[in-house]
Amino acid sequence: MYQDKVEQIKTDISQAQADTPEELEAYRMKYISKKSVVGELFAEMRLIPNEQKKAYGQTVNEVKQLAEAKFQELIERVNIQKSQVKASGIDLTLPATHVAVGGIHPLTATRQRIIDIFERIGFNLSEGPEIEDDWHNFTALNFPENHPAREMQDTFFIEKNPDIALRTHTSSVQVRVMENERPPIRTLSPGRVFRNEAISARAHCIFHQVEGLYVDENVSFADLKQTLYHFAKEMFGKHTKVRFRPSYFPFTEPSAEIDISCQLCGGKGCNICKGSGWVEIGGSGMVDPNVLENCNIDSEKYTGFAFGMGIERIAMLKYQINDLRLFTENDIRFLKQFRSFL
Repeated sequence: MYQDKVEQIKTDISQAQADTPEELEAYRMKYISKKSVVGELFAEMRLIPNEQKKAYGQTVNEVKQLAEAKFQELIERVNIQKSQVKASGIDLTLPATHVAVGGIHPLTATRQRIIDIFERIGFNLSEGPEIEDDWHNFTALNFPENHPAREMQDTFFIEKNPDIALRTHTSSVQVRVMENERPPIRTLSPGRVFRNEAISARAHCIFHQVEGLYVDENVSFADLKQTLYHFAKEMFGKHTKVRFRPSYFPFTEPSAEIDISCQLCGGKGCNICKGSGWVEIGGSGMVDPNVLENCNIDSEKYTGFAFGMGIERIAMLKYQINDLRLFTENDIRFLKQFRSFL
């Protein structure tokens, strides 16, 4: 029986490989050291009948010599590999090179924070195309034929097709949702939008919006106010004050601008809030019945509210950034300040 065991050990020794000092040491411990499998074979000599001890001893010695010869072969192999690594100029003993860790872009962090706040109160996400047709971008939203937004100086139209344009707001996504879903609808539509505007510290031709829509039975302006009060305090802190100013939008009636107390001066008045203590963050209002009817929703049964705000504006107020262009210039000195968002 011991012969089968010896033959198996010989096979294992012959097939053993070692490419690193650690693997070489593991081989030595297994086959060369006193507590190795070869050492165990010598220890079993006392169990062998006297008439077989001579033959057994010769066999074990052969195994020992085989193990030692293999060990020398592996030593040479590892040394050759060491010299090759050294010749290549790689020193594996040096500490690892520091790799700079990136961070989440402030707009991405702001967008996700807004989504998180509204998802916790029941809003789901919806997305739509950035190249939009006239119906979804204007007509269904109650824009009259002569509205300034339909002019070339305000909107990027696709050449040779006046009915196709880069969307000017994500309200077009809300139209698509209302066309394809039945109330109750509670959705949030973040995305990139385009306006034909000059680029400055306060304006850009490409920016990001997030718009919310809630349509159901008995939805009131009070529901809108409480939703936006909740958002402002979650986003900017419990000390934040909110006010609504009457305004006009084609797709809501009544409509209101949303202001919050200035985050830089605490409402005392500064150059950012122009001394008023208030900063506008977006627009809102009750969905105009014409918009509901355009989307085949019974305006006698259902009401709804909608709101929209610029993500860049929210980020500027949240992190006290005074130039909109910083978000798109990819200046690494600016972006490094937001590594903590990772």
